[in-house]
Amino acid sequence: MSLLQQNLYLYSIDFKVIYMIIEKLKRAVQILEDSPEFAHLIPEVRSNIVMARENAQGTEDVAGIPGRITAVKGSPLAVSKPDFGASSHMARLVLSVMKHEPGKRSALNIKYHPDLIETCQKLGLRVSSYDRNQEPSEVEEKEGNSISWGVEVAVENLGAVPDVIFHKGAWGKEPMIVLVGAQPEELADMAVCLAKLFLASESKMYK
Repeated sequence: MSLLQQNLYLYSIDFKVIYMIIEKLKRAVQILEDSPEFAHLIPEVRSNIVMARENAQGTEDVAGIPGRITAVKGSPLAVSKPDFGASSHMARLVLSVMKHEPGKRSALNIKYHPDLIETCQKLGLRVSSYDRNQEPSEVEEKEGNSISWGVEVAVENLGAVPDVIFHKGAWGKEPMIVLVGAQPEELADMAVCLAKLFLASESKMYK
């Protein structure tokens, strides 16, 4: 095989990987957009769902939704189509998780609520957290370090990579839950399930 043929072969493989990840994210977004219940789990900073390539090294190796996912007239709506390098915070979170468990290449953030954490635990998901108020000053001062630090603390607290990582916020920081897993479609299904259970429990509370 000539050098040109080798390069073309590698390019074709790379293109297939990129296409597969983008298509997976498109399917995951469709699941979320088809669920009006999920709109109730979108935080103020909006949601994003991401997936990294195998052996990802930087945020450019992670695909997400440019502009994130918001709620319009009570329904979830992705602002644009999935693309690589579209996420910063969620991409860094996935990269940090992959250092401990390379197979967990996807993540989705939703709003924090104690009832959601309780539901995750009842469903048998591994849940861990970190306290942003305990963040060391040297970590806080450097842009992008907070998320990596939080993942490390959450993993250490649990002794394993969690399925769910959360924090209760800090000054100027919105509380947040992040679902972590291998496939974005699975996380989207999980989020929709959590949303339906959350709304069901809320409706019972006010009856």
